[in-house]
Amino acid sequence: MGILPVINCPDFACVKQKVEAAKRFLPEGNFLHCDVADGTFTFNKTWGSPAEWANLRAPYQLEVHLMIEHPEKAIEAWIAAGARRFIIHIETVTDEALVRIFELCDRRNIGVALSSNPETAVGRLEPYLVHFPMFQVLCVHPGLAGQPFLPLALEKVKWLRRECPRAIIEVDGGMDPETARLAKGAGADLIVSSSYLWNGGNGGDPKAAYEILKQV
Repeated sequence: MGILPVINCPDFACVKQKVEAAKRFLPEGNFLHCDVADGTFTFNKTWGSPAEWANLRAPYQLEVHLMIEHPEKAIEAWIAAGARRFIIHIETVTDEALVRIFELCDRRNIGVALSSNPETAVGRLEPYLVHFPMFQVLCVHPGLAGQPFLPLALEKVKWLRRECPRAIIEVDGGMDPETARLAKGAGADLIVSSSYLWNGGNGGDPKAAYEILKQV
């Protein structure tokens, strides 16, 4: 199961610190996951500057989790900054916007995954299953890092695995060794980790925490 460290930051100084810390344990070319929250779809607002990311020249592929209204308006700038995969929310995107997003991403071989809030019913996802090769399941509410894990969201992971056996499923929110094991058992291919990785695991040692998550 793949492990993606999360950048969930209030400012660029925090982003730089996380990238430098990742260099201690994350091989070059691996994915970092960046949370971009607009304070409208989410309760909080995070850093989200494509230009600053481009100037950082980080040795990683970037997965951008767009927890924002009208994600189609942000796609081009992040593509120019080097993003290689986007996660967009079914709650914020229209069918017309999806067509535009796929047009922009397909021509550059950039991935697009569909996410949904924990309370969003699986029936809302059903019409889109044939259009996406990857899905994200949130086990917390979008926005803030450090929220408690919501076990009920694992039922959505199981449903997606049954309905889309070949899809990539990523699980996000409250991931530590115990919950990561539950996510893997439900059918997850990837997890993203923020609080456990950067703060909670092994006395705050990100490298040790990353190695433990890899062994799940």
